[in-house]
Amino acid sequence: MDNIKTKDLLKIKHLLGIKGMCREDLELILKTSASFKQILDTPNKKVAALKGITVVNMFFENSTRTKLSFEMAEKRLSADVVNFAASSSSLKKGETLIDTARNIEAMKIDMVVMRHSTPGAHKMLLDNLDSVIINAGDGAHEHPTQAILDLMTIDEKIPDLRGKRVTLVGDIIHSRVAMSNIHALQLYGAKVQLCGPATLIPKGIEKLGVEVTYDLEEAIKNSDVMNILRIQLERHVGPSFPSLREYHNFWGITNEKLSKAKNDILILHPGPMNRGVEIDDDVADGDHQVILEQVLNGVASRMAILYLLSANIGGIK
Repeated sequence: MDNIKTKDLLKIKHLLGIKGMCREDLELILKTSASFKQILDTPNKKVAALKGITVVNMFFENSTRTKLSFEMAEKRLSADVVNFAASSSSLKKGETLIDTARNIEAMKIDMVVMRHSTPGAHKMLLDNLDSVIINAGDGAHEHPTQAILDLMTIDEKIPDLRGKRVTLVGDIIHSRVAMSNIHALQLYGAKVQLCGPATLIPKGIEKLGVEVTYDLEEAIKNSDVMNILRIQLERHVGPSFPSLREYHNFWGITNEKLSKAKNDILILHPGPMNRGVEIDDDVADGDHQVILEQVLNGVASRMAILYLLSANIGGIK
């Protein structure tokens, strides 16, 4: 992988979201991710694909998996990695995000990975910087790299998603993971179903071509894959359901409820998990789940994304 061939270039120059992407780009990312996953299984897990390239990680929201996964991917590619700490930056003195980003770019960086609470914040960077921009999550809008690693994990078990039903369960209205997954899964021909309390499913979301059910048992019976989403209490304004215990009773994934599923149903969870709320221990550690595979695929797929987008360095504008 020392050189990126012209025929292997992505059509996108940045990764701001899955919406608007073409299937060919997703297929190239998944193909490249599989190659990097093989490298991660070798004793020498490091390649020089991004040697001499500087990547800045700007995380304005708390993160464990995504931040560590990106940092691991960058280091496996031999990039120079800078982690920006928003809590101790000049933003606390009143400096704007754009001025901060411009000052960082003036130090001759090449790529920016950013998580921000404001939907569309990455478009502001795109309009003001020359670096390659990668969205690591923006508010409740999109989380494209999570959707790509989820798609990779599903594709490894179910290579042909056409006609298969994938159900996203839980806090849909606050979930950037859900929005990106919907777009990615539909590009691959999957039937996307949403399940959860009516208060946590956006009104009119059927316009995106998804099915909606509020009955978890019905969803379990007709699903090939279930992606279990965390209840994001930190984003809630007022109560969305009476209690966490009631949520678990109606929409928590348990082995008892899964007994009515297809034998080969696949269980995913993007993390962090609230065990005993949206998922029981027996399911989180059980035979149906591929949660740790998602974590490994997160490193491999982010390596692929960084590697493929690095072809645009110096030639974006």
